[in-house]
Amino acid sequence: MDGYQPGVCNIGSAEIARRMRAGWAGVGTTAILGLLLVLSHAPVVWRLSLSVPAFFAATGLLQGFMHFCAAFGMRGVFNFGPQVGKIEEVGQAEYHRKDRQKALQILAYSVLTAIVVATAIFLLPF
Repeated sequence: MDGYQPGVCNIGSAEIARRMRAGWAGVGTTAILGLLLVLSHAPVVWRLSLSVPAFFAATGLLQGFMHFCAAFGMRGVFNFGPQVGKIEEVGQAEYHRKDRQKALQILAYSVLTAIVVATAIFLLPF
């Protein structure tokens, strides 16, 4: 994407890379914690706590793949520059509304992913 598109794309390559790194870190954290819980024979119900890192993993990866930051969407800002965190205001109310809808979609997908991952690990027969 070359620039801001309401409800479609609100971050450039530097921000995308940051979210992808965070997402993969979340995947790793979820996997390591899951393995530790299984290997330590922790109570099975503790596996549900994996929903937290799974949520962060899903949020990061979805934002990276969709080229859209949920927090920026909720705030009505965007960044396509090379400097992470340097933002510009969206300005138009209709654009901000579209961005909020996309942000809520990403968060809903992240919650769903976290529930599925934690439930799947909870149901493992170990």
